[in-house]
Amino acid sequence: MTAASPRRWLFVLTILVGSFLLFLVQPLVARMVLPRLGGAPMVWNSAMLVYQALLLGGYAYAHWLGRFAIRRQAAIHLALLLVAALWLPIGIAQIAPPAPGQEVLWVPLLLTASIGPVFFAVAAQAPLMQRWFAADARAGDPYILYAASNLGSFAGLISYPAIVEPSLPLAAQSWGWTAGYVLLVLLVAASAAARWRDTALPTEAAGASDEPRPDRRRCLHWLLIAAVPSGLMLSTTTHLTTDIFAMPLLWVLPLGLYLLSFVIAFSTAERVTMIVTFMAPPVLLGVGGLSLLSSGGGSMLIALASLVMLFVVSTALHGYLYHLRPAPRYLTLFYLVLSAGGVLGGLFAALVAPLLFDWVYEHPLLILAAALLLPLPRLVPWDSAFVLSPRRAQIVVAALVAVAAFATWRLAADWTGRFEGAAIGWSAAIFTIGLFVIGWRWAFILVLALLMLGIGGWDTVKESFTDMRVRSYFGVYTVTDDPWRHQRRLAHGTTLHGLQRTDAGHEYEPTTYYGPQSGVGLALGAADRLAGPDAAIGIVGLGSGTLSCYRRPGQRWTIFEIDPAMVRIARDPAKFTFLAHCAPGVPIVLGDARLELAKQPPGRFDILVIDAFSSDAIPLHLLTREAVGIYARVLKPDGILLIHISNRFFDLEPVLAAEAKARGWSAAIRMDPGPPREDGNLTGSNWVALTATPQRLTELTGGIRPRGQAQDNGAWVPLEERLGFERWTDDYASTLPVLLWNHVIGGRE
Repeated sequence: MTAASPRRWLFVLTILVGSFLLFLVQPLVARMVLPRLGGAPMVWNSAMLVYQALLLGGYAYAHWLGRFAIRRQAAIHLALLLVAALWLPIGIAQIAPPAPGQEVLWVPLLLTASIGPVFFAVAAQAPLMQRWFAADARAGDPYILYAASNLGSFAGLISYPAIVEPSLPLAAQSWGWTAGYVLLVLLVAASAAARWRDTALPTEAAGASDEPRPDRRRCLHWLLIAAVPSGLMLSTTTHLTTDIFAMPLLWVLPLGLYLLSFVIAFSTAERVTMIVTFMAPPVLLGVGGLSLLSSGGGSMLIALASLVMLFVVSTALHGYLYHLRPAPRYLTLFYLVLSAGGVLGGLFAALVAPLLFDWVYEHPLLILAAALLLPLPRLVPWDSAFVLSPRRAQIVVAALVAVAAFATWRLAADWTGRFEGAAIGWSAAIFTIGLFVIGWRWAFILVLALLMLGIGGWDTVKESFTDMRVRSYFGVYTVTDDPWRHQRRLAHGTTLHGLQRTDAGHEYEPTTYYGPQSGVGLALGAADRLAGPDAAIGIVGLGSGTLSCYRRPGQRWTIFEIDPAMVRIARDPAKFTFLAHCAPGVPIVLGDARLELAKQPPGRFDILVIDAFSSDAIPLHLLTREAVGIYARVLKPDGILLIHISNRFFDLEPVLAAEAKARGWSAAIRMDPGPPREDGNLTGSNWVALTATPQRLTELTGGIRPRGQAQDNGAWVPLEERLGFERWTDDYASTLPVLLWNHVIGGRE
């Protein structure tokens, strides 16, 4: 503590603790609601929108408090913190589940009812503490404390998957957060005591300044600059997990980088901010130029580049906001507008865009908006080197844009989905032109848009004028034809969700993960032998309807599907004919499978198939003790449970091995390697079978071979157990122990 900054440590500590708690509770609540919401990327985006709205409310409340003297502010705020404590420990409100298609409204309602008051109260403490800090004229610039706030937020966000979730069950996490809340209340009280003797009104105490109150135009400028990084953070999350690299842990990284950008921009590291701002236009051009590409191919390089772009652009724009900050007396107004901008960006990316667009078009639009708002320092001052007048320089720039337009036309014509041949040259030419026109905003934006169109963008846009792409709350589904291979494909981002052959006589053959030699193919193909001609079979996860062609006359099938858009695709004969031909009368139950299965009568199914992955997102809430308990209840005593665990990034064998061991069940896995690569219709798959008795498992498998032996001809092998692996429950489950780090780093398909 120094004379120039009285009790700075106390205010920094209070802000760090409050922000840490604020962003620790976000993944904590998301984990709590998982059994009721599932794990689609848009669930996370909806949750983020709720948090941003509550943050805005907290900032508005802090701004309103600013009209009172410090003592009255402290009394009101401490009273609010005590009232909000009635919502502790953290838990999930009990409200009725949503009707199918209503998730976009139900998720915000559930989260607001669960943690709204607590989040609102904690959200207010960062701007409020900065205002109290600035009430002492010797304290110094309070905006530096905003860097501490975001550092605490970043630490809270990252510590959850790295430390808290793997170490503690949910009940302990909730009580631990409650203890942190008590500490925060004590720190706020101590901070109030540090300024208790200051009786001046905030406008008098926040430092003398003749600066006029910010007008509407200035506030609008702040609002737009704040909105773009917020929206870009959410659109990057959707873009990465939909069309680049469908790995769920990526959901938390954009938010972490977004918070880290505030730490740098609002710190004293002005030189770092200047360097990042100088780098931002080229990065925006090079990475943003790929943003209309609708098939990223699972490239880790593109995923990392997208995250780098988000961080660089956010740091540059937040640094610009710091440069435009008002005098400390208008601090709470400034943060209120920034928070409103965050909500505006979130609304666009999480609510408006999914309703307006059939693809993730919000991502390239927000990149163009960033180009419109970013400072554009001249990278190559060629006009000065050639001593050109502004008019002549404009003519040269217009000519360069025309050349870029020609190059885009050629690039779009040559584009094959990869950078090869002439496409590399044309892309490089457009990018180089973009570097030369930085400094002329209109030209830079045009060249950036042209590069987007050239690199796969034209194909993406054309797809929107067909009826072959659908966007729902749960993702983007695209139906494509491959006439050379005689295939029609259904893709959810980069993940294949179904394939139907189009060559005559083969249309209804099972394909992809569901071939006759797959675990599910072997089980359903033998259903008559295992359960009789009237076997009752439940299928969780519809896809294109491929599995329905294993149905035989007399069998009683029920399909469970959460997404109405998927049902429309599977039932549309113009897209896929599996259902129409093989199972036209089979009932489809809409809704979350876990909730819907819980409504079924006990002992209903002979065979239950769980195939509910969304891209490579783990349906964690479908693999816990409680979920398997629901499956066990709806299965007959000799029923067979089949679970699809093919995944690029997670090894789920230990999860089911621990579950089977805890229940005393028998289990085996069929790791079908698939046909030779040139086949193209079948895909390797991993299916786990679980039964209550070893005899029933033997009837299905014909005998289990030791691991390591050849698995051709339908061989099944024991599940691989992992020493010390804890059984997943709704209260405790961590994905880190089953993460395949080598696949993540290598970007394996």
